[in-house]
Amino acid sequence: MTTKAVTTKAVTLHGIRNCDTMKKAWTWLDQAGVAYEFHDYKKQGIDRASLQRWAAQVGWEVLLNRAGTTFRALPDADKADMTEAKAITLMLAQPAMIKRPVLETPGRLVVGFKPEIYAARFS
Repeated sequence: MTTKAVTTKAVTLHGIRNCDTMKKAWTWLDQAGVAYEFHDYKKQGIDRASLQRWAAQVGWEVLLNRAGTTFRALPDADKADMTEAKAITLMLAQPAMIKRPVLETPGRLVVGFKPEIYAARFS
């Protein structure tokens, strides 16, 4: 069996430690031999510039985890009339509202985990 170096460039997996989807992404990356750094944005925080950069790449609608309990627990007034600026402010205040995982690789940002998308990214 031949093993190839999957990546030689920086790969960062952003998310929170206690998340089943994150665990699936870690398992996939480890089994594929992809070297990566983990950034726990719940513990380490996230900066506005990163969220703005990500929103420019994939759209704030993709980044904002509306299905999560943190977002659903917000008062209706906070959820109404959502804009990019408002979404980024919410995600800064409560990083659990950022959809996860966020896989950052040179030239590409992948939000969420689907094995076939990861496979295509690292093939």
